[in-house]
Amino acid sequence: MNQHTIEFEIHPIKTNTMELLSILFEVGIGQGLAGLGAGAAAIGAGIGVGRIGGSALEAMARQPEATSDLRSNMIVAAALVEGVALFGIIICLLVALG
Repeated sequence: MNQHTIEFEIHPIKTNTMELLSILFEVGIGQGLAGLGAGAAAIGAGIGVGRIGGSALEAMARQPEATSDLRSNMIVAAALVEGVALFGIIICLLVALG
């Protein structure tokens, strides 16, 4: 039986190139995570507002005489959720662009 040996030749990479790649990698990760954070804030706000609306409609169906109070509380809660989501998106954009 013939035995063959395989020889690998490893070329050393210059340290300047490695430093540049590591800097680019770190910047890319930060911007990518900021984009994911902005997306998570938008999705979280959508889920939150959906749950608020669904619960308010359920409460209105059970107790129709409290519709005006429920509606005003629902609008305030939805505005607070949207405000927090907008704050999260702005912070993520500032991280990504700055």
